[in-house]
Amino acid sequence: MKKFEENDSDDITFWYTEKGPVNLLLKKGPKSGKKNESSLWIIDSSAKERRISLEMPAGSWACLELQPEVSEKLRLFCRYPTGSIDNLLSSPVEKGYIYRTYCQSEAEGSYELWYTLDGYESNTVTFHVIERQKENAMPPSSPIGSFDGTTVPRSFAPSQSIGFSAGGAKDIGNFRENIEMGYLPLPTDVTFEGLAYGYYFQTAQAGECEKLFSPSYSYAISRDPFSRELQHYLMVGLNSGITDFHRRKQNLVLVLDRSGSMGTTFDQYYYDRFGNRMEAKTNISDSTKMEIASQTVVNLFNQLKGDDRFGLIVFSDNAFVVEPLIPLKDQNADRLRKKILEIKEYGGTNMEAGMRKGTELLCKLREKVPIGDRRSGPEEYTDRIIFLTDAMPNTGETNEEVILKIFRENAAQGVYTTFIGIGVDFNTELVEGITKIQGANYYSIHSAEEFRKRMDKDFDYMVTPLVFDLQLHLDASGYKIEKVYGSPEADEATGEIMKVSTLFPSKVEEEEVKGGVVLIKLRRISTEGRMRLKITYRNQEGERDGDEAEVEIGDRESEFYQGSGIRKAILLSRYGDLLKNWLIYKMEGEGGKVQPSVTLESGIVVPVKLGKWERQSMPLQVSEHYKNLFELFGTYFRREMMAIGDEALKKEIAVLVKLSRVE
Repeated sequence: MKKFEENDSDDITFWYTEKGPVNLLLKKGPKSGKKNESSLWIIDSSAKERRISLEMPAGSWACLELQPEVSEKLRLFCRYPTGSIDNLLSSPVEKGYIYRTYCQSEAEGSYELWYTLDGYESNTVTFHVIERQKENAMPPSSPIGSFDGTTVPRSFAPSQSIGFSAGGAKDIGNFRENIEMGYLPLPTDVTFEGLAYGYYFQTAQAGECEKLFSPSYSYAISRDPFSRELQHYLMVGLNSGITDFHRRKQNLVLVLDRSGSMGTTFDQYYYDRFGNRMEAKTNISDSTKMEIASQTVVNLFNQLKGDDRFGLIVFSDNAFVVEPLIPLKDQNADRLRKKILEIKEYGGTNMEAGMRKGTELLCKLREKVPIGDRRSGPEEYTDRIIFLTDAMPNTGETNEEVILKIFRENAAQGVYTTFIGIGVDFNTELVEGITKIQGANYYSIHSAEEFRKRMDKDFDYMVTPLVFDLQLHLDASGYKIEKVYGSPEADEATGEIMKVSTLFPSKVEEEEVKGGVVLIKLRRISTEGRMRLKITYRNQEGERDGDEAEVEIGDRESEFYQGSGIRKAILLSRYGDLLKNWLIYKMEGEGGKVQPSVTLESGIVVPVKLGKWERQSMPLQVSEHYKNLFELFGTYFRREMMAIGDEALKKEIAVLVKLSRVE
């Protein structure tokens, strides 16, 4: 159906439009004395034609007319294609008057709307929403806004002790996948916090811990494996006195990328090294990023409990609601899962639209449930938006500062963000900046099944930040902070202050904490070995607390490790630094991204200009200089692994061997 029709007077009337007014109930005047069988209509722009069903493209606006029979509070409801019901608005009305409101269509499917009034239920009108053609794609419809069924049973772990790990990366899966597939990773694919979260650390906690956060401290003097220079380190063990950890209930909005780049297989780049689109693989056994992402949404959905609220957004050129943000117990789980698995990819990547739409859902909830009255039983709800994307925005707002500003504003209001990276070409460069923001973290997916197993263990930790604005003040005449490992905010450290914006709970096994360290490389400026350490932080309620300790580093001129935890942390920090130096050398020292060039074989090619965040494939290459370094470092790594006694470190040796032998 076209969006306009011609009436008898040759005037053009519109049944829907691309831009809508504020979604409020507007009083339009007394109704006529004519009795109508229906009291709810879809009307055209002239307000002369009425109907009870309309086909319209996703993202369009249509006008509803309501004719209440009594004076009372009116509630307008919508049944989504998934079967879930959402209360779109509530407002008092007067009998004898006509009211109008505008509704925006969301993702494809049929939507039924009706209102209730003092026990009366109106007739139903239906919007049949079809996919909008790409040339009609529209910008986001609303600003960011400011904040003033049957479920699958889940087996929950018993109450348990926890430690902490820093926010930011929770793995280096994208780095590993690129190496495995023969592609060159980005420098941002490797972070210490991502590396560390793959291992458990002895944190040398002394005595009983009864507080939310109880840091412990270890020091070491270690020789650089190449220069043999003695280097000084301090490790902060991230311990907790909590023995009965349970996550709070969630207001969880999943924002799913369904852009065209999600149609490639998981192990394939969307753009080749010259910026040209790569032909999709035809092996039907290879899952696309879209298929893996959709299955991951279903798996995350299965982690929730009945009182958790869940909403789903999809975005490409624009963003649409697939499922409103309502309690899980009120959703039709089977229909929702089916709808999720039917989502197909198309169009560009407007990450801004997804961000705005996800925030809009939470804004609407806060209008219904005031901030000061958000309790349900003994527990409060926490708000989180989870993005599943390859993070290559190419339409809408792509300026990094503008994107970061939106996430910062959300975090300031207690709306936190998780990114789940899909595909070998997931752009960690953009996401690394976002996850420096308070309450943020990110994961990379290797497969939907592998990630499901991770979430069975880690979901409650992923969505529950407990410690904020952690700062360590170093009072020492003999040392300055040179470098911090284990915090996305490492670059913000000064000679005296270390900052970590967020700590998430982390698993404890055999008195070792998963990823539970922050490592500080110290610069020695005198022989004075005494340090005074003061840590401050705040909890979820905003209450401030802290800890003070004194550490004495003896006057040593040989290697010394105060425990295996700090030795492992130093080993991984050097490993990560070596990898990042190699990648920076390859990406910047040798010319960065490869641009299209004219050769005798290719002829004069058409130049391709990609968006800033669209990642190109680069073949895995290692210079002879770095091959030698990787081989030498591998020998050192094996020796340290034996001394530490952690066989899990073998997977890093396999990486070093591969890099030292690249053809």
